[in-house]
Amino acid sequence: MRKDGYLPIRDYAAIGDGRTIALVGKDGSIDWLCLPNFDSGAVFARILDDEQGGSFRLAPTEPFEVERRYQKESNVLESTFRTSSGTVRVTDAMTLAPGEALVPQREIVRRAECVSGSVRLAWSIEPRFHFGVKPTRIERRGKRIVALSRGEALGLGAWDAGDPQVNGGRIESEHELHTGETALLSLAAAHHEPAFFAGREDTMHRLAHTERFWPKWAERAHYDGAWREPVLRSLLALKLLVFAPSGAVVAAPTTSLPEWIGGERNWDYRFTWLRDATYTFDALETLGYEDEARAFFWWIMHATQMTAPRLQVLYRIDGGKEADESFLDKLSGYRGSRPVRVGNGAADQVQLDVYGDVMHAIWLHAREHGDLGGETGRAVAKIADYVAEHWHEPDSGIWEVQSDPTHFVQSKAMCWVALDRAVKLAEAGVISDRAEKWRAEADAIRAWVEESGWDDELGSFIRAPDLRELDASLLTLLLMDYDAEEDRLRGTVDAVRRELAVGPLVARYLGEDGLEGEEGYFLTCSFWLADALARTGRTEEANELMAELVALANDVGLYAEEIDRDGAFLGNFPQGLTHLALIGAACSIAKAEAA
Repeated sequence: MRKDGYLPIRDYAAIGDGRTIALVGKDGSIDWLCLPNFDSGAVFARILDDEQGGSFRLAPTEPFEVERRYQKESNVLESTFRTSSGTVRVTDAMTLAPGEALVPQREIVRRAECVSGSVRLAWSIEPRFHFGVKPTRIERRGKRIVALSRGEALGLGAWDAGDPQVNGGRIESEHELHTGETALLSLAAAHHEPAFFAGREDTMHRLAHTERFWPKWAERAHYDGAWREPVLRSLLALKLLVFAPSGAVVAAPTTSLPEWIGGERNWDYRFTWLRDATYTFDALETLGYEDEARAFFWWIMHATQMTAPRLQVLYRIDGGKEADESFLDKLSGYRGSRPVRVGNGAADQVQLDVYGDVMHAIWLHAREHGDLGGETGRAVAKIADYVAEHWHEPDSGIWEVQSDPTHFVQSKAMCWVALDRAVKLAEAGVISDRAEKWRAEADAIRAWVEESGWDDELGSFIRAPDLRELDASLLTLLLMDYDAEEDRLRGTVDAVRRELAVGPLVARYLGEDGLEGEEGYFLTCSFWLADALARTGRTEEANELMAELVALANDVGLYAEEIDRDGAFLGNFPQGLTHLALIGAACSIAKAEAA
């Protein structure tokens, strides 16, 4: 299944615990895990370097076929391996603490059950702390084995899984299971605290609690519309991306998975992008997860205090604004795609569209929950003032281009959204009333967009006055209720489909962006197109497109950022914005069908 030592990105599944995520390959290898949190250094990074990255492998010793699924409405993964001698089912989870005082800080549990016949399993653990930069030592402590590195520790528990041996920088063993027999492995992490070693019974208790937790969480979803199964899977994927201690939602749990194999478009997505705020808040509120929505909203308010009224593009999951970019030169990158980046330089860009996303999320919150409080209301009004003063400036746009800033039409339209929502908030008495000023600037933006952002020949809004081409981000004008003539909005939808779509796949744009090489089709844009079709009354076309897009998910219902024409995933994985766009499109279809 591997090519040059690497699995296809679509061959991974994700397990997580609200603080970090592990990626489990179809061949039973855990090839990605950052500890202790999403944005920490990786202890397993085989997905970025097959030889030096480190992994946790578990699979039959003889050739096998494999089928995978998540347990019903859960983020607990089951992989069924079939060999010529028997069948074994492996359950993988990052456990959730049921409330006891003494539990592992982070824990991966792997349970192997022989379903029929007999299967010999081999497993190995090769930890490479902090992307392999920190030295690692492995020690025996009585009957236990622990891997250590400068305040980091991994404690191994192994039951009926063979006699673990230390072989250089690797812990490994083999064991044969017969029908009805079960092997259990626990890898418990500690960060600047004593390593935790649990017994088998406690480990099974935590796994059972985790298996119960996810269906109970999922059953809270208020959604009975079309495409319910992919909506719930997307919701569960989104929950994995929530950093529980702060309420932040990472764009993806990985860094530097390439947008084109061998190219330089490799970015660190382990941050929270403000432009995702609207879609995240709306999805959580719509589906009945008010606690998560409220936590995320107040995380936004907390994070932006450091820079307000200016908003950064992205923030750290703890609300910090630092995201300095550096390179991991020792890692070869996924299938040779370099550089491997840590941090994201886009944090320093000016991207005016984020103001519309944030102000819309604030308006949604106020509409659902009322007053923001005096201090927060004053801060929000200052953000609106900032937009009124700066909307006319060039920016780097929603796609974070590396070329010179310009006057992106979508950015201007989102500035209109920001001021329009500020007016609504003022009229509702939620923020200070400077509505007359904001309304005047919103009218000026609309006039600019209608005159400079429209192309008669294309019959569409365009990317920018100096870039008279299509841009799929213009679909967000419909998603954000931008005030334009219906014919112009419909024309833009048609033009994007005509110029940027190949079947169900939609490119972001076709022009220059300051980077070398190609990229795949952006899956978010495909779902935005389905959403826009539904919003313009073309529900049959929207459903047809959704059917094609849902079929493009991997075998466990997850999506990456991008995809190529052959169906290969590209970019970081799993991608939160893709799943949010799926939820948004399904909700728009359901709403249109109910009208």
